[in-house]
Formats: sequence, C-alpha cells, structure tokens
Amino acid sequence: MKLYSFFSQLCRCFSHFLQRLLNFVTMRRLLMRAVNRVLLTETFSPVMGVETEIHTNSSQKLVVGLGNPGMEETRHSVGMMVLGELAARLGVADRWRGDKHMSGEVIVSAVQHTRVVLLRPRLLMNVNGVSVAKAAAKYGIKPEDILLVHDELDKPLGKIGIKHGGSARGHNGVRSCVDCLHTDVMLRLRVGIGRPTGKTSVERHVLGRFSSEEKKVLDGVLSQSVDLLLSQLSQQDPRSSSSSSPAGGRQAAGKRKDREDSALTSGIKHVIR
Repeated sequence: MKLYSFFSQLCRCFSHFLQRLLNFVTMRRLLMRAVNRVLLTETFSPVMGVETEIHTNSSQKLVVGLGNPGMEETRHSVGMMVLGELAARLGVADRWRGDKHMSGEVIVSAVQHTRVVLLRPRLLMNVNGVSVAKAAAKYGIKPEDILLVHDELDKPLGKIGIKHGGSARGHNGVRSCVDCLHTDVMLRLRVGIGRPTGKTSVERHVLGRFSSEEKKVLDGVLSQSVDLLLSQLSQQDPRSSSSSSPAGGRQAAGKRKDREDSALTSGIKHVIR
C-alpha cells in the first residue's frame, strides 16, 4: 500500500513538472511571437515598399543567412558564413550595405536571369524574421521565393540538405520567419553542425566556434553549400528538381507534411528523405 502511494505521488509530481515545463515553453514562444510582431510594426505584404515596382518585372529571389550579428563565426551563424561565401563566388563580397529600415545588410546581384537579394539580418536570431519580412516587402519578393540558410543540429557537420517548407523543427530563427511572413513555404538550406557531445549544453554548442578539426571540414561544407544554392537559383522553379511533388509548406494556421530533397556530392553527404 505504501509503495502504491509512493508511486502515485511520484506520478503526480512528474505530471505537475511536465505541465509547468509545457507552460514555460508555450509562454516563451508566445513572447517571442509578440516581440516579432512589435518589431515588424506592420503586417507583411509582398507589395509594400518604395522599390517594389522596380523589381517586380523580373524573376527574383531573396537568400537569407540566419544568425546572430557579431557572432558570425559561431556554429549558430553558419548560415551567414555560407552567404559570405556565396557573395565571394558572385564577386560582390565588397558590396554589402546597411539598411536601417530592414535592420540588415544587403547585396543585390544576379544569377543568370534571376535577380538575387542577399540578406544578413542585424537582429538576434530569435527575431531574424523581422528583417526577412521587411526585405521581402521592400523588394516585392513572395515567401515562396525566399531561401533561408541556417544551421541544423540534427545533421552532422558535413551534411547539408534542401528542405521545401514545413515546420521550423525547433529552430528559433526559422520560427521567427514563419511568424513574420505568416507562412512556412520558404525553401531552406540546412547546414549540419551536429549535436553536442558529453556534458556540453546545446546552447553552449551552437554559440561556440568550430574547432580546428571541424574547420577542415567546414571549408568543403561552405563550398558545396554555395554550389547547391547556385543550382537552386539557376532554376526557374527550384522545386521542379524533385521528381515527386514537394510539400509547398502551409499557412501558419494549417498543416502540411515536411519533405526534403538533397543531392550526393563529393566529400559531403546529401540525403533525400
């Protein structure tokens, strides 16, 4: 009887703990969503902005390197590293200019017949979506023409993959973009950084710099990431590269299944899921 009472009390304590944990996570997400909305100041619309008429006559894409300003060399900001490598490959690395309205740095370039806007948000990762939404509005770019480049814990360093829309999968920068754009159709290039080993916390891992051994792999990762980006940007419809119908994402209030496609390249493993 005493044993039964003990386990009953233990279950109640565990249930109470889970409820408090759920409430904390929910409140944190609601708070970040509110911060995103406050910073955005106006509802996203791809036809806003003084430069819209200039750019809507040609095919264009917005490529965003998600990360934290001032922490560009950390694992969490590997998306910014990829964007820097892309700018260098396009020969425009010296053309970054700040834009106070969108709280970011931009370069306007071209890949074949596609106008490409590169964006490095100057806001913290958790509110990167504010910069993305403002840039998309200014240049008249639809959410389905936005490509987010970000770190991915669930892929080891050396693996990259394209994901067609879907949930944020716990990535706060992507979640911010979904909140601010009111949709999750954005294409993503997920760059693996792997999970921490030993007793290292996830936060310390993602905010830490790559080790000397990891940097040997990183150079190849950046190069192959740019190759994949250029391949996507060169296509009229990046999603047409998949033989099956990709998940086009969902409106923030709806549901759709996630789907990835990726390609195998030398030295870097790309997987299709």
